[in-house]
Amino acid sequence: MQKKTIPWLDPESLEFPDVESAWKEPNGILAAGGDLSVERLVSAYCHGIFPWYNEDEPILWWSPEPRCVLIPSQFKLSKSLKKTIRKNIFKVTFNQCFEQVMSACAEARTKPNGDVTGTWISTEIQQAYHNLHRAGYAHSIECWKDGQLVGGLYGLAIGQVFFGESMFSRVSNASKVAFAKLCDQLVLQDFKLIDGQVYSPHLETLGFQLMPRTEFIDILNRFVDEKKLTAFE
Repeated sequence: MQKKTIPWLDPESLEFPDVESAWKEPNGILAAGGDLSVERLVSAYCHGIFPWYNEDEPILWWSPEPRCVLIPSQFKLSKSLKKTIRKNIFKVTFNQCFEQVMSACAEARTKPNGDVTGTWISTEIQQAYHNLHRAGYAHSIECWKDGQLVGGLYGLAIGQVFFGESMFSRVSNASKVAFAKLCDQLVLQDFKLIDGQVYSPHLETLGFQLMPRTEFIDILNRFVDEKKLTAFE
């Protein structure tokens, strides 16, 4: 039996293989190589593709099946989180310190069992998304307490779809408060979908559900416009 190989991208082209050719195992791997230019990254997201790889690997591109997504108006605001928001102990802002948010998301995490996990958000990835931020595609949402940055998240807004990337909390509920504010803003601006990429129990608690990739791509084809930049306030 011939060994299956991952397609390598043409460095002179921004085209990707059809997402339906993505591997089933590991789920969603589609291609390797290329670069992290603003143009290539925007093209990737518009086609339901994102980069995810370790620092010692070539760039790997993914389009998993199914996709973990949330309609902004269907965010699950728990009673306890609603109570936290009403206390006004946090202040939420947009795009005030993108680099700090990314750096915080890139920090090693300690699991409840004491294990320390690394991060895929390498220096190269941080620089690439800083470029996307400067180009108007990537955005940060910050959560502050007593003047200190205690939580937040970042992602891309292209057309009427928000592509979530990572979040962090230094204080309980801080990232959830930031995400709740993001959902409110996306509803106001008529966004159709938030992409959470792959399933996790944490995303499920926020209301994310699994969607067939074909349906997800159809939504992108209808509502993603790389020429439409979003301003958050």
